[in-house]
Amino acid sequence: MAHLSNRQKAELVRQHQDGVPWTRLAEHSGVAVRTLQRWAARMEMGQLSRAPRRDKGSTRLDAELVKAVEALAVRRPAPTIAYIHRRVGDIARGRGLSAPGYTTVRDIVHGLDPGLRALADGGDAAYRDKFELVYRRTTAAPNEQWQMDHTLLDVMILDDRQQPVRPWLTIVLDDYSRAIAGYAVSVATPTAEHSALAFHQAIARKRNPKWVVSGLPDILYSDHGSDFTSTRIEHVCLDVHVRLIHSRIGVPQGRGKIERFYRTITTELLPHLPGFIPHGTGGSPINEPALTLHQLDDVLEGFIVDEYNERIHSSTGAAPHERWRSDTFIPRTPDRPEDIDLLLLTAATTRRVQRDGIRFASTRYISPVLAAYVGEDVTVRYDPRDLGEVRIFHDNAFLCCAIAPERSSETVSFADLQTARNARRRALKKQLRELTTHAGSLPEDTRHHPEITTTPDSTPDQLATPPARHGLRTYASD
Repeated sequence: MAHLSNRQKAELVRQHQDGVPWTRLAEHSGVAVRTLQRWAARMEMGQLSRAPRRDKGSTRLDAELVKAVEALAVRRPAPTIAYIHRRVGDIARGRGLSAPGYTTVRDIVHGLDPGLRALADGGDAAYRDKFELVYRRTTAAPNEQWQMDHTLLDVMILDDRQQPVRPWLTIVLDDYSRAIAGYAVSVATPTAEHSALAFHQAIARKRNPKWVVSGLPDILYSDHGSDFTSTRIEHVCLDVHVRLIHSRIGVPQGRGKIERFYRTITTELLPHLPGFIPHGTGGSPINEPALTLHQLDDVLEGFIVDEYNERIHSSTGAAPHERWRSDTFIPRTPDRPEDIDLLLLTAATTRRVQRDGIRFASTRYISPVLAAYVGEDVTVRYDPRDLGEVRIFHDNAFLCCAIAPERSSETVSFADLQTARNARRRALKKQLRELTTHAGSLPEDTRHHPEITTTPDSTPDQLATPPARHGLRTYASD
């Protein structure tokens, strides 16, 4: 009798159910009637395959030797199966027992609980990361929960001194839609200020009309970094009624969604930029860095708004922007947006209101409201990425927004302004050094020097000797 597959067996049983007698099926298939009936019984039970042996996976090896194999297998560092086989063979012969075969030892080692092996190899952290149950927060609507985190990008850029540096990226991601709500990029180690700027951008309406994510989240989820646990962020969340939650120390599983976005950036965007650092190169870029911080900022915004937020996400089956938009969803906004500015935007030193406005960062800012505050001191708060507009506060109360007339139609970052000023200063210093060097090489000015007359009897050495001075000063009246 030829070996039949489960599908063929089921077909024979169905023919009997359609009215074909067992004897006729047995005659045509070559299968005994009892076997066909047994297949029918198994089909009713939901299985057609032969029941497994009860002793499958077990071993007839002496219990003491099995214990020895298991004890050797969980040692650190984990020994090879060949080593375990040799050691257990020696133990068995020393006790007058039959030595187990290599396959038997291997089956015992592979039969150990995977969690036990992970705990033995990597300790608590390895077991927790692979086998411990994780409570993953699920969201049912946009802005229900945002995640915020930092990463050091695998790319080199040029700072304001034209030196190569690796930038940091801070991301705010909407958990439900996977849309990026805001970000901040800097060449310095992330601080509470960088987190605040990214959070501020996420909350506010964007200048780019295609970037629609905004409003306040119900929950802000972050790690235990000092910038996230700072008083500044806590005050922001308290004032705008946002619940701040931190992940467990050393447990990154809860931030998997934002880590996935970082992998997307690393694999899809950074390799196309000058100064990219491939994995395994020890931090060395494959070509010379050429982008400035402001240029990288523009590239990141373009990728986030035009590509990432607009394409289908594999986990949700929808584009992040489309999933964030909803016919019934209206984002929650602050009662007074200026309160967010007070807490989030960088505070500058105090400035005095002049008759022509406020001078800040080599720029004049004006507003009709300032006319009533001429001669008084105010505080300027600003977004370093855009100096076209600043916020003015008086006695910690929002006063107005002031604009730079010459920049009212463009976005100027503080980094660009600083770079331009530094470049101008360096150029002037270089020109000053060149002129100073040139001045030192010019002939000595002798236009008004007295002429020295010489007599035939005098010698140059004698002329060069100054006359003796009297020790006692005398006067004409003496």
